[in-house]
Amino acid sequence: MTARSFGAPAVTAECGAPFLEVGGSLVVAEPPDADPDARWPRDGVMQLGLDRGPLIRCGASVTLQVLWKVRPSASSEPRGVGRPAKRPRF
Repeated sequence: MTARSFGAPAVTAECGAPFLEVGGSLVVAEPPDADPDARWPRDGVMQLGLDRGPLIRCGASVTLQVLWKVRPSASSEPRGVGRPAKRPRF
């Protein structure tokens, strides 16, 4: 799954994780100077069954963050419309 301009990192991860099978990956376009520790905290993404993979830099203007699905999502994910943005998991 690939996301670009979808939403804040926590919203993108929560909405994308249930679509992935264990072993799948979510690839998100990032700002070139993004700090992965701040945008994708390991404890936060682990709550959603994801783990942070590599940060891939493709030239000066394209940066991609890979998130791997390491365990199934909870049956309650994603939460109802608007909830991920109003009360992000991380």
